[in-house]
Amino acid sequence: MCVPKITSLISCLVSICILSSCGSQYGKVSYKKSPTIVNVSSYDPKETQRGGSGYSPLDQSSLRRNGALGQIARCSKGYSYDSKCSDFLVGAERQGMLLGAYHYLTPYASASAQADRFVARLRSIKRSRGLRTSSIILVGDIDSKCTVAHMITFIKRIKSLTGKYPMIYIENGELIRSRLRNASFFQKRILKKCPYWLALYSPNYPGISTPKKLIKATKVWKTWSLWQYGGVEWERGRSRPKHYYKGSWKTPRYLGNLSKPLERNGFNGSKKELYSFWRKHSWRW
Repeated sequence: MCVPKITSLISCLVSICILSSCGSQYGKVSYKKSPTIVNVSSYDPKETQRGGSGYSPLDQSSLRRNGALGQIARCSKGYSYDSKCSDFLVGAERQGMLLGAYHYLTPYASASAQADRFVARLRSIKRSRGLRTSSIILVGDIDSKCTVAHMITFIKRIKSLTGKYPMIYIENGELIRSRLRNASFFQKRILKKCPYWLALYSPNYPGISTPKKLIKATKVWKTWSLWQYGGVEWERGRSRPKHYYKGSWKTPRYLGNLSKPLERNGFNGSKKELYSFWRKHSWRW
């Protein structure tokens, strides 16, 4: 037995592990290598805050030029529809971007009915606007007051309607984290079938400074698929951009040369892996 060779092999494996998600507090890639996905709603575009490029729901060429490969548009919230969803989907398709849509799941209305209206609305948009993209990824944006049982009802209904589990987006709050930690084994098993989209805009959140620590705080998922590292909050009559800035994820305040703030996300993998992920999890609508 050649001990030096074995030692060298172990050292090599350890190095690979450190560079990959098993040893990283952030994920598989750095910010610069992470493909960009934007998410939008009727609140977009935000107001102009500096010189640079603008965009509109139907003209998203500047988003594409600045590296956005996909867009996830809000379709609905509770029983209400987002007024700009159809235009945003049309505009993203014109730029050859990956399509996604999200529903904001409210806690006090039927989760099944919300899922039904979400899917029906997307079918109507595709038909009425003549969208040719064959598939779209679905997301449940979970209100922090929702119970785990409410989430599970929504997830199961989406799966029964489309054959696909939705991605799950969860804001950073202790109430919902504690509910996830205390979920039953069977509830966690269903949640794990849904790709996890985490929100973390700052490394200064008490006790949760990295995605890995956030995942540990929920005790459900092993890794993340999308990371919303760039958020926007309305403060004192103005949109205030917030963005993560630490380690290999020192992100900029704005996307490229855009004149307006925008909610931005990184994919946990390469560009090739992003397209493979989208194909696997998208609904053929």
